[in-house]
Amino acid sequence: MDEKILIIDDDKYINDMLSEALNDEGYAVLKAYSGTEALLILDKQRPDLVLLDLMLPGLSGEEILPKIKDIPVIVVSAKTDSADKVSLLLNGAEDYITKPFNMEELMARIKVRLRKRKSKVPEGMIKAGAITLYDDRQTVMVNGDEIRLTRTETAILKLLMQNPGQPIGRTTILDRISTDTPDCTERSLKQHISNIRHKLEIDGKDHIEAIYGIGFRFME
Repeated sequence: MDEKILIIDDDKYINDMLSEALNDEGYAVLKAYSGTEALLILDKQRPDLVLLDLMLPGLSGEEILPKIKDIPVIVVSAKTDSADKVSLLLNGAEDYITKPFNMEELMARIKVRLRKRKSKVPEGMIKAGAITLYDDRQTVMVNGDEIRLTRTETAILKLLMQNPGQPIGRTTILDRISTDTPDCTERSLKQHISNIRHKLEIDGKDHIEAIYGIGFRFME
């Protein structure tokens, strides 16, 4: 599993318990014990799902929820009032589970939310392995870290990611991206590929392979 889950809960026992259970299920885990710490993590990384407690020191869960954009949130709280649940669901939470909770039920809800997220691929987003490209805003996510790309780099990476494992010839690349990036030439293509490789190396892997005499291919 490549999914990364952020736990936001100031109760160390619950945070550690959830972390251990999620690790056992194969998820990567990020942990925050306050609203402020959670926002600092979200500023640098992009988890696939957030487990959010409401009663937090500093910023409350209700205050944090609107700041979490395009990431499914499951509220995990001791608050049982129906009005609270309705308000949170209307304001961005995708699910609500009350403490104390059944761990198997929570894990099932997490799997459902992640499955739904995968089935709803936003326009302008391409995902291949641990790499997610947002070509509309010229950024790429590598293991939760957001990296800026140039217009030309975005066009090249988009083409390669749309054909994972398939060699794409240099001439084909130049022809396919010519409308968006007329400044790219056969001479500069190699440098653009080198720049993309360097930016994607954040996870220690080389995602673009040079095929001698042909061109390049994206490796998941």
